[in-house]
Amino acid sequence: MTVTDIPTAVHVGVDKLPFVDLPDGSKLKVIQVKHGEGLWIVENVFRAGYEVQRHKHTGPVYAYTTSGAWRYKEYDDVNRAGSFLYEPANSVHTLQVLEDDTHVWFQIYGANLNLDEDGNVESVTDGTSALAVYLSLCEAAGHPRPHVLIG
Repeated sequence: MTVTDIPTAVHVGVDKLPFVDLPDGSKLKVIQVKHGEGLWIVENVFRAGYEVQRHKHTGPVYAYTTSGAWRYKEYDDVNRAGSFLYEPANSVHTLQVLEDDTHVWFQIYGANLNLDEDGNVESVTDGTSALAVYLSLCEAAGHPRPHVLIG
């Protein structure tokens, strides 16, 4: 193997990917989408009182909290700055935000199946749909097209 064959690291500076406002009052940044692996990495900023619709994951999820606090309605544990959470595939829960300015970084494989009151799938969110929403909101906010890692 020669030096030119060695893959190089990819750096994405904090100023290269903007947060965009979502209609629900939270913020979204899509960092990477690998369609072939079903991987999507996002960072969200939530306000106290916000609740994500109850959902089921088709693959594992890794979450790291950098500020604020949140929990799952179905569990007692509270995720605070420095907390790491692993969610196995097929887990079902409802994310509740406890403090303003709650920042959470999610590495998600597969899709979120958003459930209605009876447990039926109401909608699906995956890397492709998250990326489409993000790019559209960036454009609407006047941001240049962000260099999300794709591949």
